[in-house]
Amino acid sequence: MENSKLNNEKYIIEEFKFDYGRVLNNVQVEYTTRGTPKYDEEGNIINAFIFCHRFNGDCSSLDDLDHLIGTDSVLSDYDFFYITITSLGFPESCSPSTSNLKYDFPQYSIKDCVNFKRKFLSEKFNITKVLGILGVGFGGYEAYTWACEYPNEMEFLIVGYSSFKTNGYRYIISKVIDAMILSSDDYYNDDVYSQNLSEIMVPINRLIYSQLFSKKIFQNLTLREIDGFMDEFVDEALFKDVYDLKFRNDAILNYNVEDKLTNIKAKTLIVSVSDDIYYSPEFDTYPLKDKIENITFFIFDGKDFTFSDDYSLFFKVFLEFLEEFKL
Repeated sequence: MENSKLNNEKYIIEEFKFDYGRVLNNVQVEYTTRGTPKYDEEGNIINAFIFCHRFNGDCSSLDDLDHLIGTDSVLSDYDFFYITITSLGFPESCSPSTSNLKYDFPQYSIKDCVNFKRKFLSEKFNITKVLGILGVGFGGYEAYTWACEYPNEMEFLIVGYSSFKTNGYRYIISKVIDAMILSSDDYYNDDVYSQNLSEIMVPINRLIYSQLFSKKIFQNLTLREIDGFMDEFVDEALFKDVYDLKFRNDAILNYNVEDKLTNIKAKTLIVSVSDDIYYSPEFDTYPLKDKIENITFFIFDGKDFTFSDDYSLFFKVFLEFLEEFKL
């Protein structure tokens, strides 16, 4: 398994139908892979491990897991075929910005994001069942939805720092983001992407930044450090498109699979942080105990693991969870 920089590739789906009926043609998909596929006697890939990226990520986010799946990593000898796909609505895959449809892009749901990936996997790799799925943040929404809607299509499910619905604090944040975007008179401007729309991304991403770390991490940072990290986060976000953000946020506002969680058949591992601001173990992890039959929890104690190279405790849990799937 090579540990080099990922080479993102493009694929075109001739036709994609959204859940509410609208169809787009020549739909672009960005993806990348790592590892080597293994096949059964009928020619089906049996070691596909799908990574669903976070809210501000794309298929290149697979590089973030290099300490876990790279050449010298703890999973280096597990022979998984990793596939990550830039989600529907994100730049480089089919999105409001890359399609140039802007505000006229089809309104999509998290289920549409899942079906977008399922259709790609079926067409490109002839994969209709994967070995497992790992989803983080927004990617966790996709992972939960995939496991709820299509429970026979995976053997294991790993979700980190995510939830099974948008409610409470998260709902308020998403409503505020929506109001901030629609406050611009230029949102429905067909002629130009205005400076006003770009400037709106600054306060929006400062708001998003406020959810990035746990309470303890924020509390232990100096004001100078908070400003530095925030400015860096906002600078990167200035290159993001407001229409892509708006439609992604709309999908989040309408996300809720709570009533379908009992459908999940996959062996499940949920990872969260004890004092996380956005995803609380109390409301987003522990309630799953009575809803998913074969489930394991791993709760970080809130220490500053984000800035540490010591992932040994997490790796131990991860290895134990995946041992039965080693090929």
